Amino acid sequence: MSHEWYSVDELARQLGRDRREIERLASRGRIPAHKRGTEWQFHAAEVTQWLEQEMRDYSDSQLAALEHAQVSPNVPKNIPVSSLLKPELIQIPLEARTKRSVLEALVETAGRTWQVWEPATVLKAVQERETMCSTAFENGVAFPHPRNPLADATGESLVAFGRTSNGISFGAPNNSATDCFFLVLCRDTQSHLQVLARLSRMIQLPDFLPLLRAADDANSAYEVILSAERQFS
Repeated sequence: MSHEWYSVDELARQLGRDRREIERLASRGRIPAHKRGTEWQFHAAEVTQWLEQEMRDYSDSQLAALEHAQVSPNVPKNIPVSSLLKPELIQIPLEARTKRSVLEALVETAGRTWQVWEPATVLKAVQERETMCSTAFENGVAFPHPRNPLADATGESLVAFGRTSNGISFGAPNNSATDCFFLVLCRDTQSHLQVLARLSRMIQLPDFLPLLRAADDANSAYEVILSAERQFS
């Protein structure tokens, strides 16, 4: 999402939905919306946060529609996670035993590319996002990220992955432990949503997480991710 406020038609295009569905969601209070006169307006940051929670329950077809709806002249079609996540951005095991130390280790891992210009700023933003609402899922996976793009603190968009030896408490809805962490640092909201949708599709694949947990090193884990993404091409 490239600007701060959206009309019904603009948001419908961004989400790949019919405008009448957006109007129904707004009128029923199912989506963050603001009435200005007779027209609904939607704040981009509020909608992004709402989407991040909604997509937890999306089917693969719904996630695919959201992913493809983010394509624009500024966002190429089908940004694969594997293009943003290289073996040097994978840490197995991730030496961390607490939520804070996981985030610190992930930001340090992301810094190997020299694309994290202000690590302290990135860490603070990711921590603040986790304070608002945990990015952990019930299947032991979390997608930590800043609430908003950090264009002044990061270079190119990237994803870093780390797997801890043991699961830790990370705020999953069912209080289950988390051991697989994908740090998502994108330079714009559309790319961010596209990557989150793709990751959410990947973790729905039956064999993806078992294979990822069985990977012995960074190269093996990267091959698991490559193999999973080929199923979406």
